[in-house]
Amino acid sequence: MSHTPASSPRVVVIGAGIVGCSLADELTARGWTDVTVLEQGPLPAPGGSTSHAPGLVFRTSPSKTLSEFAAYTVEKFGALEVDGLPCFNPVGGLELATTEERWADLHRRAGYAASWGIRGELISPARCKELWPLLDESKVLGGFFTPGDGLARAVLACRAQMARAEERGARFLERHTVTDIEQTGGRVTAVVTDRGVFPADHVVSAAGFWGPVIGRMAGVEVPLLPLAHQYAKTRPLPELAGVNDPRTEASRPILRFQDRDLYFREHTDRIGIGSYAHRPLPVDPFTVPAYDDAPVMPSSYPFTEEDFAPSWEDCRWLLPALAGSEVDEGFNGVFSFTPDGMPVLGESRALRGFWLAEAVWVTHSAGVAKAVAEWMVDGRPQTDVHECDLTRFEDAQRSPAYVADRGAQQFVEVYDVLHPLQPMDRPRPLRVSPFHARQQELGAYFLEGGGWERPHWYEANAALAEGIELPERDAWSARYWSPIAAAEARATREKVALYDMTPLRRLEVTGPGALAFLQRMTSNNLAKKPGAVTYTLLLDERGGIRSDLTVARLADDRFQIGANSRADEDWLLRHAPDDVQIRDITSGTCCIGVWGPLARDLVQPLTPDDFSHKGFGYFRARQTHLGHVPVTAMRLSYVGELGWELYTSADLGLRLWDTLWEAGQEIGVIAAGRSAFNSLRLEKGYRSWGHDMTAEHTPYEAGVGFAVRMDKGDFTGRDALEKAGEPRRRLTALLLDDPAAVVLGQEPVYLDGAPAGYVTSASYGYTLGRCVAYAWLPPLPSGTSVHVEYFGEKVSATVADEPLFDPGMTRIRR
Repeated sequence: MSHTPASSPRVVVIGAGIVGCSLADELTARGWTDVTVLEQGPLPAPGGSTSHAPGLVFRTSPSKTLSEFAAYTVEKFGALEVDGLPCFNPVGGLELATTEERWADLHRRAGYAASWGIRGELISPARCKELWPLLDESKVLGGFFTPGDGLARAVLACRAQMARAEERGARFLERHTVTDIEQTGGRVTAVVTDRGVFPADHVVSAAGFWGPVIGRMAGVEVPLLPLAHQYAKTRPLPELAGVNDPRTEASRPILRFQDRDLYFREHTDRIGIGSYAHRPLPVDPFTVPAYDDAPVMPSSYPFTEEDFAPSWEDCRWLLPALAGSEVDEGFNGVFSFTPDGMPVLGESRALRGFWLAEAVWVTHSAGVAKAVAEWMVDGRPQTDVHECDLTRFEDAQRSPAYVADRGAQQFVEVYDVLHPLQPMDRPRPLRVSPFHARQQELGAYFLEGGGWERPHWYEANAALAEGIELPERDAWSARYWSPIAAAEARATREKVALYDMTPLRRLEVTGPGALAFLQRMTSNNLAKKPGAVTYTLLLDERGGIRSDLTVARLADDRFQIGANSRADEDWLLRHAPDDVQIRDITSGTCCIGVWGPLARDLVQPLTPDDFSHKGFGYFRARQTHLGHVPVTAMRLSYVGELGWELYTSADLGLRLWDTLWEAGQEIGVIAAGRSAFNSLRLEKGYRSWGHDMTAEHTPYEAGVGFAVRMDKGDFTGRDALEKAGEPRRRLTALLLDDPAAVVLGQEPVYLDGAPAGYVTSASYGYTLGRCVAYAWLPPLPSGTSVHVEYFGEKVSATVADEPLFDPGMTRIRR
């Protein structure tokens, strides 16, 4: 789907840095040719972050999305040139390890590269020295070399893409400072500048660290923090004399020395050095000088030598050739950080037609522009972008203080070895459930997600772990884990446990049109009597899984939805008719999952209603009372055991917990955490949206085709599913062959010695006595042998039929 020039909407892009230029090129290539790019500075180097960017492009990231963005940037810029000069120089990338911890981390990064299809290899100190002769190889334990990485020449790439976009009809206007965004009826209508008004159907803020300034004009929050980052160049080095062509500037790989927060690149006969080792240096985007008032350029602040001094010593330690040199010039360059280190992309619902393409580094610029252009023209990007969606931050994560705290921490940790479960230190605690005080009394070990404090296990259960034989864990998989999780999983399978499910998002959908609306928006049939609960999917027009939902029909015109993210609410609100109301009730409510074979023994004596299997069937809901507490009870289970989710208002939450806790003492009730929960849900094969499946996957690929009713009438994504052929990939259950082996997720999976896919979620299955991993792979028969690469070691695994535990569902339906 693309638009002819005659029907092309009017697009105004604010900012002619690398993102704005790339976006103009991508939009015009798709037939949207009425594109105006406004820039406050002079072209082609207007003085933002692009104008000073050193251009290092390392594609490998823990984020598949960022790696795909970077891979496209390399592919695109590699095919562009200006005046015979290439826009990308594929010198390769080299990451060094000078500590055992970093060397282990490079093995993990090599796994990411294999998972995402990036060529890379772990190399010896001697090979590192061959690639970078100035290195002191005695300081190096090894390296990770990615031959396809290299240097993007950002200003040249801007020029090349400007020329292509202009040929198709775009215009680039320099020295136009945006002063206002006009809107009518919740839609953007024009951009006002100091040199005129530009009517628009779509406006894209690609303003870099000025994003919050443009956002304020539009009434849209842009949660990013501009920070200054040091970059220096040495004097000319005799060792580099005559080595590099001045036109391409570099021939040796871009170099990362992450153990000291440093990176290096060649500038003909000099070396450029970037440092993240210094204190965070935040910059107020509202006080950045205009181009003509800035000493050098708006994004370039004076070099603070005292901040760089320790890093200079680290440079000389690694590169002895610098001993006789010194810093010749330097600057503190401003660029953007968000609270989670990811870009901020998408259209505002508060102001339709106003798009953000912010907090984007040169590394990811072309990939981001392609995704945003696809989103604008076709309605969705090809790449899953839920990690970048502007809706992802909770209200509690959007305060200026939060953005400042976490943005600065992202800067500090940019090169740190970070565990996937590692929480930030502050601000914590931010959001707590009504049960938090009781959880603290039980010795809860909290991690954090979405601002919520989430218990992962309870030290009060330590005695239950005694005598449980578990394989010894390596140091990495033992972090943020405890053998107590095994005891909590066993107690759930054998007795009964309370799980705090409060952080899971809850929406209320009401109104005369609620049923028809939800039928149209989701894949399963919701036309059931009140009291029914249905697992269903939010699909996009191409049949991709935007989210999975649990929908309870509590009355003819009232539904409670268990959802995943703010994006679900945003998507529903965008499509809701006037006779449907949607509100997020998460913060005003709470939920306890009561699960285990003794769940009925715990709950039934507390309520006058019949909680027998016949009286309260599976996937049913009821409003009742437990003791003095009014609750909405839903007979659901994400752990594969009998039980209920019990919802009440936040003010009654503590009373609900105490009621259940006191009643359960005689039957051995415990509190259990997320660590046990994750193990139990994987044994049952329950998917986690955002990890196991995203909008890139269809229900039939992801193994949730049972939630699609093609015969119920039209719904979003139905036509695409009808035309879909046989899946060429499947979310596949694996059991590791060695009972002592553990993997964690995102590891590459090898079939016949070649990478064939990657792990999405994994956990030790305490009931099964094996680690369970789910992975995206080609369709494979049960019993097929594969290997999962964990820190460079090939771990054998076998494709298994699912569910792995209780395939007859007898434990849930008792």
